[in-house]
Amino acid sequence: MTSLASANQQSDIEIIYPSSDGKPLAETYAHLYAILVTLEILKQYLQGQQATVLADQFLYYAQGFPRLRVAPDVMVIFNVAFGGRDNYKIWEEKQVPAVIFEITSEGTKEKDTGYKKTLYEQLGVKEYWLFDPKGEWIENKLKGYRLKKEVYEEITDSRSEPLQLKLKVESELIAFYREDTGEKLLAPSELAQALKESEEKAERLKDKLKELGVDPDTV
Repeated sequence: MTSLASANQQSDIEIIYPSSDGKPLAETYAHLYAILVTLEILKQYLQGQQATVLADQFLYYAQGFPRLRVAPDVMVIFNVAFGGRDNYKIWEEKQVPAVIFEITSEGTKEKDTGYKKTLYEQLGVKEYWLFDPKGEWIENKLKGYRLKKEVYEEITDSRSEPLQLKLKVESELIAFYREDTGEKLLAPSELAQALKESEEKAERLKDKLKELGVDPDTV
């Protein structure tokens, strides 16, 4: 006769936690671009640390209940292995996301400020940021909440304490600045441009040295 424990174990094995629902990643190009740039900037910033950054992937928060899930636009989780996941299960990783970003719009405002805000607060997500790239309902495009005594309070200093970064709005993107150095974290396109400018500067320097009769390879 099969024991209750064995039956429960078999039941757990059969539970499927999907990694996709077939819905589009974002409703406009501006929202998609903001998600992808935020993802890449934070991935570069946290590389080498015990942390990961995931975008538009299911966050499962109740073992055995695959319908209890949410898909944050971008979430940062500390004290876990770096790298991607097909989905994120809190009970397996033993860590709740520390920071969540939702790239919001007039159409998602109610969900972002209602259900999701309440859920993230109850889960213990330390910071919750809403970014409205088109300025449809957030006057300054960016609004954040920080958990204090299990309740969200609006962030007034534009700082992310878990990330140790200062956040600013630059056009339709969030710009991130290190608190320790003030240095801006460059987006992929900005990194490519900086590399191009550096290479062009190096070529100009080589040409100048040649004009002076100096072999650049000996410098």
